[in-house]
Amino acid sequence: VQLQASGGGLVQAGGSLRLSCAASGMFSSIVAMGWYRQAPEKQRELVAIITKGSSTNYADSVKGRFTISRDNAKNTVLLQMNSLKPNDTAVYYCNAKVLMTPWQTIPVNYWGQGTQVTVSS
Repeated sequence: VQLQASGGGLVQAGGSLRLSCAASGMFSSIVAMGWYRQAPEKQRELVAIITKGSSTNYADSVKGRFTISRDNAKNTVLLQMNSLKPNDTAVYYCNAKVLMTPWQTIPVNYWGQGTQVTVSS
């Protein structure tokens, strides 16, 4: 399974960016897709996640500013980031929890290569 992420960049505080991630390869289904981020000298943290049934969960720090969405047919996930703040600066990683076969019950975690988001003040 490969995850191809795109959409990072440099933006001023208050601006917007949209991240996208597409999953490809051989698998049965994707249980959930999401975005994590890691700032320098900090641990990787969950930003937002969306299940196959479109249930979502957001970090408190991004609620009301970020929106995650998913296209199950295309195995893609989007993260619309509005009202960006300098504290949002980090490398953003796409994540997918994948069932490789129809009878598998525990999903496998896959990660994209990371995309840099820099928000200037």
